[in-house]
Amino acid sequence: MILRNVHGQSVGPGEDISIRRFTDADSAEELTLLLHRAYAAHAAAGRVFFASYQSVQDTVIRARRGECWLACKGAELVGSVTVAAPYAVPAGYPAPAGAGSFWQLAVDPACQGAGLGQRLLTVAEDRIIALGAAEAVIDTSVEAVELVGWYLRRGYAPIGTWRWDVTNYESVVLLKDLAAVGLAR
Repeated sequence: MILRNVHGQSVGPGEDISIRRFTDADSAEELTLLLHRAYAAHAAAGRVFFASYQSVQDTVIRARRGECWLACKGAELVGSVTVAAPYAVPAGYPAPAGAGSFWQLAVDPACQGAGLGQRLLTVAEDRIIALGAAEAVIDTSVEAVELVGWYLRRGYAPIGTWRWDVTNYESVVLLKDLAAVGLAR
């Protein structure tokens, strides 16, 4: 099967794209720029995702709160996701105790539409299972209907809402039972 990105360029499954852990040798600046590019369309639509404006220091802090995974096409950084299980949530956040989570799932706009987001999501879910959690919880802007739909099509279900103090929108909190998924992989 030939995959094509949003620019019509063919990108075969895994073509020249490797996924590996972020290390001290990797550039937090480069990761921050990737996040800014990946979330720029949301910011342009008025949804100020933290990843669209966070500093390099914020990137380092957020990456260290879990396992940060990078997708690279050759030497070029084209995607990322950070995973943690269990996920420490603030009081009142509508998530079950012990659930894992991921954040900063990002794909460079030049590579979007070719399945890399799905590959990174699979890495995140597999790592959450490996870290001992049976459920994954995430949140995103209620206004990002295309993104919410993407998660719904992948088995996530809404369980509540939340408002972070670093964004300008209400988030929908989504949950997926990974126990059955883990048996199928």
